[in-house]
Amino acid sequence: MRTRFSAEFVLGHEAGQHVLIRNGDVVYEDSRIVYVGPDYEGPADESFDLGRSLITPGLIDLDALTDIDHLLIDSWASADRANGLQWSEDYFRNRRADVFTAQERQTIRKYALVQLALHGVTTYMPIASEIHSAWAESFEELAEMAETSRQIGLRGYLGPAYRSGVNVVRPDGKRDVAFDEEQGRTGLADAVRFLDHAEELADPLVNGVLLPCRIETLTADLLRATAAIAHERHALVRLHCLQGATERELLQRWYGLTPLQLLQQTGLIRERLLIPHGIFVDRNPLVDGDDRGDLQTLADARVTIIHCPLTSLRYGMALDSFAAFRDAGINLCLGTDSFPPDLIRGMDTGVQLAKLIDGKLDAAPAEHYFEAATLGGARALDRPDLGKLEVGAQADLVAFALDDIRDGVIDDPIRTLLLSGTARQATHSVVAGRLVMRDGRIPGIDVQALKDEAQRLFTTMRDAYSDRDTERRTPGQLFPPAFPYAPDRAPAGPRDRERAGSH
Repeated sequence: MRTRFSAEFVLGHEAGQHVLIRNGDVVYEDSRIVYVGPDYEGPADESFDLGRSLITPGLIDLDALTDIDHLLIDSWASADRANGLQWSEDYFRNRRADVFTAQERQTIRKYALVQLALHGVTTYMPIASEIHSAWAESFEELAEMAETSRQIGLRGYLGPAYRSGVNVVRPDGKRDVAFDEEQGRTGLADAVRFLDHAEELADPLVNGVLLPCRIETLTADLLRATAAIAHERHALVRLHCLQGATERELLQRWYGLTPLQLLQQTGLIRERLLIPHGIFVDRNPLVDGDDRGDLQTLADARVTIIHCPLTSLRYGMALDSFAAFRDAGINLCLGTDSFPPDLIRGMDTGVQLAKLIDGKLDAAPAEHYFEAATLGGARALDRPDLGKLEVGAQADLVAFALDDIRDGVIDDPIRTLLLSGTARQATHSVVAGRLVMRDGRIPGIDVQALKDEAQRLFTTMRDAYSDRDTERRTPGQLFPPAFPYAPDRAPAGPRDRERAGSH
């Protein structure tokens, strides 16, 4: 079947770079693109004429939240409440349990995957919180999630997250990591099992990868075992590290090593490694304040940095700097890491932050960020057929409407989209030739039912923080509203009355 998409602007690809085509067409047959350019005159079984829209390659999100978002309640915590957002040591040792049932967990996955699709993401690598699980993720959980992902039509790079430790707060209020090494070994075994499962499925939309959790929650032995399996299976590895001061302090205390040095010692840096965030490197003022070789180490090892500008900013951090990493030869791609999974807002945030950090308006222009969201993700995945609209490439595309007066006038459509728009303007998306979103809707998805159930599950998650808190504070004490509810307008539910009463 041959399908044609037409729009006033198309971001094509020629001679190794993105190019804008005015009044362009993208035509694909089955899963491959067969034409990109103006004035297509050949046959088409179905056509979409989108008018004042921008058609781009499908967006690639390699740190994509597939959970209920906790940033909503923890990105503004004051110092006196921050410890209440971690596990207490007592909870770890005596009371840890799953907050959600297996079925509820799958509903959460579906809700988050629908969010990705609605925001124009076509290829993703998931991230989920372990805060509300008894430990981490199981093979069964990811196998079910893979089925949901296939039904929606997204391309996933999947595997169960695993760890041998969890961040805790000790009775004296200090942060630490408590370990259960058997859980780590079980988790890695499940991850290997999923690699086999993905191969058996033989579905190009399900790709097995290794997704260990944060570096400080893995023992050195588990890091070495991960490196050995990655080498044996030629598997991609994504590991959260270089992302915070606590991580760095703990590794220095335990091993006398920086995170990069630990990656080198365990052999993991020599594998196909993706690192979300990458903020705490030597050039960062919060570390050494000057370049002592970290960027060169990353570049030499061909590490990819998954840059999440919007989420980082929400936690008061920023990459220092996008231009420095890019100039060092480090591959940069993008992630969202929280809700909304809006790479357009993320790119705009990154462009503006770069101006402040580097002190010049062209520090990281829009085109560099759009390349990261497309070509950078494709490079990270070793998929030269992704991230571009070019004959022979995968038929992955997303269309953004630019016809609302609130979009303003258009000089350059990419800059207009980043400066005036959001990914909510995505109207159509295609993954490997399958129409995933049409006119802003995903076939077969009851969005209202998902919204209602997600809200219920969010309340369950929110209330569960009290049981983990060292001080056992109520949800109302841990998460007060921005403004107090008026006495005669307080929410009616018993939990909400408890929250309102706590103020």
